[in-house]
Amino acid sequence: MADTSTHLDDFADFIRASPSSYHAAAETARRLEAAGSTRLHETEEWTDTAAGRGRFHVLRDGAIIAWSMPGTAGPTTPFRILGAHTDSPGFKLKPKPTLASQGWLQAGVEVYGGPLLNSWLDRELELAGRLVAHDGTEHLVRTGPFLRIPQLAIHLDRDANNGLTLDRQRHTTPVFGVGSAGDADLVGLLAGLAGLADGGEVAGYDLLTADTQPPARFGLDDTLFAAGRMDNLSSVHAGLTAFLAAPPAEGHISVLAAFDHEELGSESRSGASGPFLAEVLGRIASALGATADERARSLAASWCLSSDAGHAVHPNYPEKHDPANHPVAGGGPLLKINANQRYATDAHGAALWARACAQAGVPYQEFVSNNTVPCGSTIGPLTATRLGIRTVDVGAPLLSMHSARELAHVDDLTALAAAITAFYSPEA
Repeated sequence: MADTSTHLDDFADFIRASPSSYHAAAETARRLEAAGSTRLHETEEWTDTAAGRGRFHVLRDGAIIAWSMPGTAGPTTPFRILGAHTDSPGFKLKPKPTLASQGWLQAGVEVYGGPLLNSWLDRELELAGRLVAHDGTEHLVRTGPFLRIPQLAIHLDRDANNGLTLDRQRHTTPVFGVGSAGDADLVGLLAGLAGLADGGEVAGYDLLTADTQPPARFGLDDTLFAAGRMDNLSSVHAGLTAFLAAPPAEGHISVLAAFDHEELGSESRSGASGPFLAEVLGRIASALGATADERARSLAASWCLSSDAGHAVHPNYPEKHDPANHPVAGGGPLLKINANQRYATDAHGAALWARACAQAGVPYQEFVSNNTVPCGSTIGPLTATRLGIRTVDVGAPLLSMHSARELAHVDDLTALAAAITAFYSPEA
């Protein structure tokens, strides 16, 4: 693995290139192709190509799946899958988005997922995502700094510091200029950025907000790292770095699966509850000539490492954490455990993660929720349920999860990538 500074610089570049799930999937594909991976298309036949030695990948909207095929792969060869997600909480642009109020031009947005709403106030935001033209062509677009959700001044709300309550409709509408509704065409502006003649060429769009403040290292000895979308680009980047660092390993097929829409529950064609991964694995198995029995044997011997950001203990709110399990920043990536299967880790998964971290020479920490503070979930239980693959949940510990800007320790980010590399290339 690269040293910490090199890894963090590369992670910062990845975040800057990935303001939306669509950009993250495209940037992942770009890096894979630069490393020699071959892009396949879902509408084409894979029978000969997918069984060949080397790396391959396929895009579906804001999701991407890549795999590394060893020359010895056969019908019962198991998979080692790193699963992550490309989306993050924020705001999504509504239809008829150009609004005007009290002399201000505003953008109509809908809350996407579960963001910490107050963290999005008074930040320069951009819109990023895709436009689809009437001819069906897709165009990635981003505005750069363009929007801001202004907070009401303390002089006009003297009780704001005693408990800020934001109405999701009235108080989260960003401004982008001054004038009346006829003075601007937001869709037309975005069309121009995408190289289209005007907004009339746009038949549909999926556009979300992203914070434009660049990632930064700071604090004592530059050990802290802050950026937007670390939930869950921290795992996508770590998985991609490991996937490219680990040569095609004999004995299994390495897979990188980065899904969209995890923040909404994953129930979409490009989410972990959808058919994407099952279809790709099935097509690989078919290309290898697997029978139904052989495919079942392959999946039974496979592993999925579900990597999603987790919670470091918060110094100002320690009572929110389990009293015995306090993951600290810099203590290593998390092994996430939940009795109610919100995380898919079991005893065998814990042993697998312990072996991977030992091989990588990095520590790890258990995370389990306080019984009065139920945890969220991940793609891990979904993957285990859909495919029957033994799954273990891990991730980098963060503070301020679901904020517009999250916080991590640099050692945890590099350690996660090192442990995933070991997962892809286990010692005999």
